[in-house]
Amino acid sequence: MTEDRRRNQRQKVLLEARWASLSKRHEARVDDVSLSGCFVNTYGPVEIGEPVSLSIRRHSGEWLAVRGYVATYQHGVGFGMAFTDLTEENEKALVDLIASGG
Repeated sequence: MTEDRRRNQRQKVLLEARWASLSKRHEARVDDVSLSGCFVNTYGPVEIGEPVSLSIRRHSGEWLAVRGYVATYQHGVGFGMAFTDLTEENEKALVDLIASGG
C-alpha cells in the first residue's frame, strides 16, 4: 500500500490562474487546492524546486496571490505546487476557497 504524501485534503476546483516563474508569465487553471498546495494545469515548462508566484481567480472575481515552489511536474499537463510563506490572510483565504469550492 502506498502512503499519501499530502498533509492536507485537497478540494477539486476549476479556477482561472496566472503564474510567474524565473522564465516568464503563464496562463493556467488550478484543478485542486489544499492548505499546503495545489495542482496547476498549464503547458508552461518548469523545473522541480523552481520558485513560483501564483494568482488564483476566485468565483467572486477576486485574485488570491500565493508563493511556493514546484513539487512535481508532468510535462504537457502541469505541476504540483507546494505553498511557502503563507500569511495568516492567505491561510484564511485558502480555507474559504476550499470550503466554497472557489
